[in-house]
Amino acid sequence: MNNGFVEITDTESLEQFLSSVNGTAAVLFKHSNSCGVSSRAYREMSMLERPVGLIVVQQARPVSEEVGRRWNVVHETPQVLIVHDGKLSWKASHFEISAQTVAEALRKITVSE
Repeated sequence: MNNGFVEITDTESLEQFLSSVNGTAAVLFKHSNSCGVSSRAYREMSMLERPVGLIVVQQARPVSEEVGRRWNVVHETPQVLIVHDGKLSWKASHFEISAQTVAEALRKITVSE
């Protein structure tokens, strides 16, 4: 783990990450190494006080595509998805992503559990 990030490189590591949260909400972050907006979002996501599943799209394109298929989301980077009980509970992309907005979304999901 690096800065709270758990790198997801294939569908097996995606499944392991989703299982590791033990029924709580999982945070997935799709990141591009070649995008300035994504670098800003990376800094924001590194401030979260929980593990974040990191999908670097240049290195894990099949995982990124699986995330899109599984939760019916259009590919964007940067993009954050919060998955709870196997369902997409919240998503944001580009400048919508901040540690504060993700933490607030997590609080709302936790309250509704």
